[in-house]
Amino acid sequence: MLVAGIISEYNPFHLGHAALISRTRLNGATHIVAVMSGNFVQRGEPAVLSKWARTRQALQNGVDLVIELPLPWALSGAEKFAFGGVSLLDAAGVDILSFGSECGSVEELIKTAKALNSPSLGEAIQRELKGGSTFAGARQKAIGSLFGNEMAQFLREPNNILGIEYLKALNKLHSNVKPFTIKRVGAAHDALTSDEKIASASRIRSLIQNGGDFSSLMPKVAEEITLQEIASKSAPASITVAERAILSKLRTMSRSEFAALPDISEGLENRVYAAARKATNLEEVYSLVKSKRYTHARIRRIVLSAFLGLNSSMSAEPPPYLRVLGFNKHGVEILHSIKSTTKLPIITNSSDILSLDNKAKNVIELECRSTDLFALCTPRVAPCGLDMTTGIISI
Repeated sequence: MLVAGIISEYNPFHLGHAALISRTRLNGATHIVAVMSGNFVQRGEPAVLSKWARTRQALQNGVDLVIELPLPWALSGAEKFAFGGVSLLDAAGVDILSFGSECGSVEELIKTAKALNSPSLGEAIQRELKGGSTFAGARQKAIGSLFGNEMAQFLREPNNILGIEYLKALNKLHSNVKPFTIKRVGAAHDALTSDEKIASASRIRSLIQNGGDFSSLMPKVAEEITLQEIASKSAPASITVAERAILSKLRTMSRSEFAALPDISEGLENRVYAAARKATNLEEVYSLVKSKRYTHARIRRIVLSAFLGLNSSMSAEPPPYLRVLGFNKHGVEILHSIKSTTKLPIITNSSDILSLDNKAKNVIELECRSTDLFALCTPRVAPCGLDMTTGIISI
């Protein structure tokens, strides 16, 4: 067995994801594990399809085992998102970490990751932050001033940034997992219009939300699963459906409660508190909080974290368990191989939760509550308890 790991959202599964899986197989992988975000994703929104529908898409398109990235890490910025995903893959004993990047070169990404550990970088970043830049912008400018514009260019591209964070996480964990990257193909990240055959996930989500034709932009079986979810009114999920519920939660929160949320710093809780009491819709909340320093995605994550009940301490350490969402027969082989080697508890059914420690149980409870709230974001409201009653997807 040569097991490769992929960290993903599959929101939804598309041709670019299929290309990475294909290239990973060509690189020698016999088995593939995907660590996948659950019902809410890094951009601060519900996933367009439930985690079980996206698990089916992945398993029908080359993934053997799907493990859930718990909410506190799935709803984090690049650094904690990457650390959470890499920690789970390392615990699962994968041999290779496979990902796409704009540059397509592990060597160049390793150089950039090493530069980010430079002792002189922190001071240079602080200088740029005083000028009002976002952290990402300040870091990019600081790298340019210290190491040249060519290296700084790598930090302008989202998949490069995530790849660098994967490498940093591997180093932090002293992991033996080997990184492998392919050059990202198709439309640019988040591009809503393009002539490329491989469209961005943002464009596909837009077509799904608006009743457009996405048939040529997804593998056939992934398209069929999406259409089944739409027909049953289980999709598309949208945060606007739960807008008033979110606003009501925000209006009941104190400044101190906002201050305890992830991604809050430098008095940002005051801006969010004031916006929550003034805004009459979510876009207005985002607009009132937005500034040159704070990205739109960060603000959306903060608002969603408030609604779902997250706090900044939850993702301070690695995820405390491996929760299986789905597998095929090769996935069963992976599970058998890691049961005697992993230090993390493996959750394959509800009874496994009973033996977890309190920290892990708290994360599970958070996950269950978030699924209950995700059920308010779909066209047909689903009942509570699905996280405990929906079985593992077996293909």
